[in-house]
Amino acid sequence: MPIYEYACHDCRRRVSLLWRSFAEAESRQPVCPRCGVARLTRVVSKVAIVRSDERRLDDLSDPSALGGLDDDSPQSLARFMRKMADESGEGFDPEFEEVVNRLEAGEDPESIDRTMPGPAGDDFGVM
Repeated sequence: MPIYEYACHDCRRRVSLLWRSFAEAESRQPVCPRCGVARLTRVVSKVAIVRSDERRLDDLSDPSALGGLDDDSPQSLARFMRKMADESGEGFDPEFEEVVNRLEAGEDPESIDRTMPGPAGDDFGVM
């Protein structure tokens, strides 16, 4: 059952239509479900690739995933941290988001470490 996306020339919306078969999609005239007009142009749809958690972790452990990571650049570290979070499907908690934002702004990681409270009010990395 294919789903095709169309651009409506009247309401200027992008709409998705589910067809019962490829033959039906080719033979029937699409109609905009928002405004009811049949002046639609088929557009290229976005593609999503579904990967298992195991596959995502395997991809992250590949050394080539570190390409472009510069140890001396806080912004590079922040990009890598965002990529890891995206790949894992986990979001940042507010404190971690603050750390990444400060890295993106170019702040030194040691400076961030000294100012962020850790568990029980301790500094990160201090036992």
